[in-house]
Amino acid sequence: MQEILVVVDMQNDFVTGPLGTPEARTILPKVAEKVKNFPGRVLFTRDTHEENYLESREGKALPVPHCIRGTRGWEICPELETLRKEEPVDKPTFGSTGLGEVLRAADQYGEKIGKITLVGVCTDICVISNALLLRAFLPEAEIAVDAACCAGVTPESHQTALRAMKACQITIENE
Repeated sequence: MQEILVVVDMQNDFVTGPLGTPEARTILPKVAEKVKNFPGRVLFTRDTHEENYLESREGKALPVPHCIRGTRGWEICPELETLRKEEPVDKPTFGSTGLGEVLRAADQYGEKIGKITLVGVCTDICVISNALLLRAFLPEAEIAVDAACCAGVTPESHQTALRAMKACQITIENE
């Protein structure tokens, strides 16, 4: 059984840019250490918006341009970019169906996936969305979130998301 680590949206705009938080900066070295020591396949997601972001539904709800394709803010943080072995899965919205399809195909046509662990930002938006999406795509795999390697929009919303995921049979590690 293979193990997968999914690093969610650890991009400059979410760590040191306009949507960065002290908590995101704090987890960066922990995420880097986890990636370095992870024995299985590591996939990155990359929040990806176009120049017309402010005209999108998300842009109207969160009018802070971020992760615009091709900008420095869109790039994976340098501390993690050097560790990346595969092209990131670009995602235009919170949850990535592309990620689900890639992992379902790996499970069906390769070695079975026993466990998928998610780390990254934001716990309460993209981490929870992808954890629940992967639960639907791979219902028999264990889906886990390493709480010590995640950061939410606020510490409170991080905790709320962890509780919600636990209720949906997502394993919460290092709480």
